[in-house]
Amino acid sequence: MKTTRLLTTFLASFLVWSAAQAQTLKVGASAGVHADTMEAAAREARKQGLDVKVIEFTDWTTPNTALQAGDLDINYFQHQAFLDNAIRERGYKFAVAGIGVLPNIGLFSYRIKKFEELKDGAKVAVASDPVNQGRGLALLEKAGLIKLKDGVGVRGTVNDIVSNPKKLKFAEVEGPQLVRAIDDVDLAQGIPAHFVSAGKPQMATAGLLYTGVSDVYFAIRFVTRQDNVNDPRVRKFVKIFQESKAVRDEVHKLFGGEAKLYSLPWLNQ
Repeated sequence: MKTTRLLTTFLASFLVWSAAQAQTLKVGASAGVHADTMEAAAREARKQGLDVKVIEFTDWTTPNTALQAGDLDINYFQHQAFLDNAIRERGYKFAVAGIGVLPNIGLFSYRIKKFEELKDGAKVAVASDPVNQGRGLALLEKAGLIKLKDGVGVRGTVNDIVSNPKKLKFAEVEGPQLVRAIDDVDLAQGIPAHFVSAGKPQMATAGLLYTGVSDVYFAIRFVTRQDNVNDPRVRKFVKIFQESKAVRDEVHKLFGGEAKLYSLPWLNQ
């Protein structure tokens, strides 16, 4: 009789533990501003009874492979252009569960204060992934430093440069590492919030040129697998992120307190 009671107690405890584990929402985000904002949203979610675990990644490949494998429920690090490219190349069965922050990108330098000071043969760092590289190159074209093939727009690569009068030398760097690459080059593409996360908030607003903040195509997405896009936990978490004042305050802080460096596009939908 005593053994039966112990077994019943054990099974009840195990079921409670299993239920708790099943309710934990696993969210993957790239280290820095995205992971920090997810942590802010996770704190608010826990207050509302939704347990969330944020997992940080230091690259832009693993968050998608982990999501596909079922190790994550959501990831938050990529805009629509990056996602479209990943689906095209890898065949992921992903869906967008919601929209997040739209960050600016800019051109930054420790060595020059204006583009006219850039010497012939200067070294320029751009993102190595095709989508973000295109954004950086389009910004360099806007600055008058290069010319791309007609019609490539933000989908251009270094192979699409048709005019490079200063004979700039391009270094292709993985996106998260661009904030460090600026130490070794004359000019670098970068995301302002990454400088804030790296303890260099003064650089976030010291860009020589920025993209606009109205292109929702480059806003960060909440991405899930197609089979869990309607999971109530996913929907609840996205809603908390978009509606929580605490989360918005954290976003503003992470962008150096400069509203011009980001926007909240869901407010205009």
